[in-house]
Amino acid sequence: MTKKKHHHFPKPGEIAHEIEEETKELAHEISKGITHLYCPLDPERPPSLKQLSHNLHEMLEKRLWLKILIGMALGVGAGLLLGPFGGFVDAGTGEVIGEWIALPGYIFLGLLKMIVIPLVLASIILGVASSESMSDLKKTGLSTALYFVATTAVATGIGLGMALFIKPGRFISGELLQTAVAGGGTPAATGDIGLSFSAGTLPSMIGDLLPSNPLDAMAKGEMLQVVIIAIIVGIALVSLNRRQAAPLIHLLNSVQAICMTVVKWSMELAPIAVFGLIAKFTIKLGIDALVGMAVYVATVLISLGLLMCMNLLIVSVLAKHNPLDFLKSIRDVLLLAFSTSSSAAVMPVSIKTAEENLGVRPSISQFVIPLGATVNMNGTALYQGVATVFLAEVFGVHLSFMQLLLVMVMAVAAAIGTPSIPGVGIVILAMILNSVGIPTTGIALIMGVDRILDMCRTAVNVAGDLVTCTVMDRFIGAKKEPEVSDVEGSACILETDALKESVKSVSGKSFSKNPDVETSKTE
Repeated sequence: MTKKKHHHFPKPGEIAHEIEEETKELAHEISKGITHLYCPLDPERPPSLKQLSHNLHEMLEKRLWLKILIGMALGVGAGLLLGPFGGFVDAGTGEVIGEWIALPGYIFLGLLKMIVIPLVLASIILGVASSESMSDLKKTGLSTALYFVATTAVATGIGLGMALFIKPGRFISGELLQTAVAGGGTPAATGDIGLSFSAGTLPSMIGDLLPSNPLDAMAKGEMLQVVIIAIIVGIALVSLNRRQAAPLIHLLNSVQAICMTVVKWSMELAPIAVFGLIAKFTIKLGIDALVGMAVYVATVLISLGLLMCMNLLIVSVLAKHNPLDFLKSIRDVLLLAFSTSSSAAVMPVSIKTAEENLGVRPSISQFVIPLGATVNMNGTALYQGVATVFLAEVFGVHLSFMQLLLVMVMAVAAAIGTPSIPGVGIVILAMILNSVGIPTTGIALIMGVDRILDMCRTAVNVAGDLVTCTVMDRFIGAKKEPEVSDVEGSACILETDALKESVKSVSGKSFSKNPDVETSKTE
């Protein structure tokens, strides 16, 4: 006997449930379509600065750092051949050739200087605006600022202490100094950054930090004022609703993308640029001066090594990270920082490393990294301390304890307002030397080896930013953010809350409150 086929007829409750699910899905698709129409950027996943890191990762894959090291070695060789040591050309012709060889280097530095102001401004504004709330912003901002000042002061102390202990200035003779300085142009000290003040003038100096004309401050490259402008604008964005803040946020995202494109172009020139700059200064200094500078270079590198050890100790004690694992996680970004000599240029990779390799929350990384690229210049402050003591020994200038303390204060203050571009530490150093009575002409002596030192201290600066991220992430708030890729904290122009409420009313009230449906669900 054949069994009868039983056809299943859905009950009213099942039909209602299916219609409810389809209605929700349809409403969600309509919401996404309308949102994409008025705001092409996904409101829940807006673009982050770390998304721009792919161009820089290409440089790592091409071993840019190795090409730069080769360029440095070839530059020294070319400089020796074209300089007095080689004897192939006379001194005047050699210097002219050196200037033309250095042309790619001038273009490289000019491109980075051109984009540093808009890149830092946009990144700090977006970093501040990514904060979850005003209370979190206050807590993060104050803690980060105090940490930056404290570690920069310690770094300067390490530099001064190592220079006083090793005394690298003893290995440079006066004759070599006169040869290096003769005819060499040195950066002028900027008088606007001086720190000589009295109790009566201090309030007005603090008031002058707020620029009356923001555009003028940007045009003059007043980095401390630019940072203050960016922080104020970022705080204002946090206090606005999403609809008002979104247009500026999206504009700044585009500014970041443009700046990183220019950085990519400049990186194509980096190996040739380093070759030209090293060759130019080797032609000017000669082999004897370079050999005498080896102790100075070693002093700076040892000091940077001690600072890096301090960073690893902080990671181990405060952030509870394994130091070796930490170094392995940040290896790529350190190589890139070494290659570019600009902490601002590697911000996308720094943020990506902090979030993906170190597990730092986006609201922390996107605030600390852009701010640290301008404010946290530990390696630069350390270098200025070593260079000041070195040149004081070369010129026979005795530095008293109060003068050393003044150097530390000025190095910390100058590091806060230093643009994150290659070679800017030389200009700041000129101002510090003037304040303690050391001739700034001695800078010509150290400019020949500044390229390798600039690359090394930039890597240490970036490492300090990442250490700060891990410390702040551990101590500021325990609440973790939703794991959404490329979170930036910004929102789209459309506010879809009303639409969501309408969907809820359609899918919830129309069916679940139906008495027939309720009774049909029971079997």
